[in-house]
Amino acid sequence: MAKIDLTVMKERRERAVERARERNIIFPTFAQMKNPDLIPEKIKEQLKDVGLWDINPLNLFRITWKNEGVVEGGDFGDVNYLELPKELTGVDARIVVLVGKWLPTGSHKVGAAYGCLAPRLVTGQFDPTTQKAVWPSTGNYCRGGAYDSALLACESIAILPEEMSKERFDWLAGVAGETIKTPGSESNVKEIFDKCWELRESGEDLMIFNQFDEFGNYLWHYEITGHALEEILEKVMGEDDTYRGLASATGSAGTIAAGDYLKQLYPQSKIVASEALQCPTLLENGFGAHRIEGIGDKHVPWIHNSKNTDMIVAIDDNAVVNLSRLFNEEAGQKYLIEQGVSEEVVSQLNLMGFSGISNVLSAIKAAKYYEMGENDIMLTVLTDSMELYQSRLVEMHEELGEYTEANAAADFSRWLIGQTTDNLEELTYTARRRVHNLKYYTWVEQQGKTHEEIQAQWYDKDYFTDIQSQADEIDELINEFNKDVGLL
Repeated sequence: MAKIDLTVMKERRERAVERARERNIIFPTFAQMKNPDLIPEKIKEQLKDVGLWDINPLNLFRITWKNEGVVEGGDFGDVNYLELPKELTGVDARIVVLVGKWLPTGSHKVGAAYGCLAPRLVTGQFDPTTQKAVWPSTGNYCRGGAYDSALLACESIAILPEEMSKERFDWLAGVAGETIKTPGSESNVKEIFDKCWELRESGEDLMIFNQFDEFGNYLWHYEITGHALEEILEKVMGEDDTYRGLASATGSAGTIAAGDYLKQLYPQSKIVASEALQCPTLLENGFGAHRIEGIGDKHVPWIHNSKNTDMIVAIDDNAVVNLSRLFNEEAGQKYLIEQGVSEEVVSQLNLMGFSGISNVLSAIKAAKYYEMGENDIMLTVLTDSMELYQSRLVEMHEELGEYTEANAAADFSRWLIGQTTDNLEELTYTARRRVHNLKYYTWVEQQGKTHEEIQAQWYDKDYFTDIQSQADEIDELINEFNKDVGLL
């Protein structure tokens, strides 16, 4: 019931093949995104003249965590990661972060979008010659979808809340066919879903790629992000070290799927789901609005494996916005160096966007709660970087004035060293079921899922593992599609 539909629609697939041939598009497999060594040398050679953000079909092969950290013509190498020292985090545990800046569009959501698009494209379910691709999002996902759509020369509609950062809208203006601004902020996901229903009923020939219920999103992160995190562990773990868990904002519940992969390798490890304190949906069945752009809330995503979630933490958005200044303002960086944080680490703190800062704080809270020591490792993900939030720094400077050493000392003490284990819940079996049951109100009552489906998610032990097993089958379909396109 849960599997990604891979039914082939022959005539539509033929049109998609023709479009790919016209546009010189070759599609990467999941195996190649995990291991770029498998990418043909011909493609690697051509990429040397292509910028990371260029709208060039070759950049589909840069949908990987292993791009060289340069803007133009980079090669492939090891997974991009950074270990944060205890002088910064305030905990003895090793906090290691996966870096998302070096993917096309500057965010890992380009991978989630590809994971949703590729199965429908290579089966012919999506016809880029006749259909518009609709990308409902709270920010980065619609950017990734619009990017992928532009490569296919198909019409796209990006949907995101009107209060998201200026950088997102400026970039979309030149890439998406249409951008729809829905009311509200990060927390107003229902308004995005309402717009999708309005589009469905418009009579236009379109396909909606809803990251919140698309298992291609789940599978891309389980398979690609999960393996990237595994490789980090292989590099950083000593014989006395223990991997303790992954912390991730729930968002669309894509990234957190990597925790499912790691828990199969390390059964005692934890999956820590985080959200904004100002909108504590999982923690308190609560509501509200917040400023941690990129994580979405006021519902439980359909693809969230809540039965596998061990802890919920809520992060104060005041911590995130103030730490963004500490990490990026000159006075803040100088103060951190004075506290013993190396200049090398300080120079890389701009790799954390708002949701990345929130993820790091979630890992710190889990490390404190479980009393982790110097041989314990917590992983998390920097989904994007401050490159997408420079306008927010300008706004804060205009509103709050110059950032001073006193501001830096206060933010460092309160939001980093002073981070506590409040607003946190370690989940029992019944608490996990409570989170799962929240899906009913969004997905069964509003979005057309069935009672049988929501019950299967909880009681069918193979529900998520069946999805996890589909990567090889999708790769076979991608290889067949590429062969018919004939460019290799």
